[in-house]
Amino acid sequence: MPVKPAPRSLCLLRLSALGDAVHAVALVRDLQQAWPGLPITWVIGKGEAKLLKGLEGVEFVVFDKKAGFAGWRALRQALAGRRFDVLLNLQLALRAGLASTAIRADRRIGFDRGRSKEGHGLFINERIPAGGHHVQDAFRQFLQPLGVTPGRVEWRLPVPADAHAWAAEKLPGEQPILLVSPCSSHPLRNWRPERYAAVADHAASRGWRVLLCGGRSALERDTADAILAAMKAPALDLVGQDTLKQLLALLGRASAVLTPDSGPAHMANAMGTPVLGLHACTDAERSGPYSDRRWTVNHYDAAARQFLGKPASALPWGKRVEFPGVMDLVQVREVIERFEALRAERGL
Repeated sequence: MPVKPAPRSLCLLRLSALGDAVHAVALVRDLQQAWPGLPITWVIGKGEAKLLKGLEGVEFVVFDKKAGFAGWRALRQALAGRRFDVLLNLQLALRAGLASTAIRADRRIGFDRGRSKEGHGLFINERIPAGGHHVQDAFRQFLQPLGVTPGRVEWRLPVPADAHAWAAEKLPGEQPILLVSPCSSHPLRNWRPERYAAVADHAASRGWRVLLCGGRSALERDTADAILAAMKAPALDLVGQDTLKQLLALLGRASAVLTPDSGPAHMANAMGTPVLGLHACTDAERSGPYSDRRWTVNHYDAAARQFLGKPASALPWGKRVEFPGVMDLVQVREVIERFEALRAERGL
């Protein structure tokens, strides 16, 4: 319950990426639980706005981060004449900080000094307390300056009925489904296609149906084609054929999702689907599937030691170990072991 009066208006700034937008939804749910009817405005990126369209009680103001000064000017015009009681700046990037100057607010709350970078402190006048290693927990630290105690984490992502119907048509029946989403927006986080294929073939040998999903980029198409060529078992290929809402529905219908650190990992987690996460570039304890990381292989510490010459504990929060070959630390046998442990627990 809140211990301070509700603000009259609140603006949240988180432009990207898809996974972090999902994390921010849980913060929105906390605010709505504490203060029903609180006017919330969210300055957000284009793709993230499409993903979260229909989130009740939230006004989205889309910021085109590729438009440079024209994007800033458009944001300034969209918010002309408005001043918020509170701005929650949930993004450390300099571009987000510059965008925040188009938002008038009395309280400008940002990250603690230990996590600040790229001039973040120049754009805020209050800081959250240190704490919360996972991104989800760090975001919920923004409740403390507002006097709100967080409750149970909830997402309740908006998925329309037609998206669920589309997913049911593509995936009829009760056969367990392994959804493979092989590509991150950071290519060095991606696993080798033949390794995805090996795990997918193992799942198929256990009676699971395999589904490939991804966006419309050439990398995602080429990766999917390489996986399909290396597989012995058949797979349903929906790469480039779904919308973000349809992807949410597919993720919710899947029995497990195999993916690196990517938006679909967090989307699947929010939809209640277990994630076989692949981590070496990034720390699963910071950016892995929030609800359950038992099925995730995490070699972030080994990557830090091999490529940076120091343990993960010596790295700043959010440091990426993105080098060619780093994802080779994740072995097929480890992922199959995690798959089998999940299958045994779920009786699938």
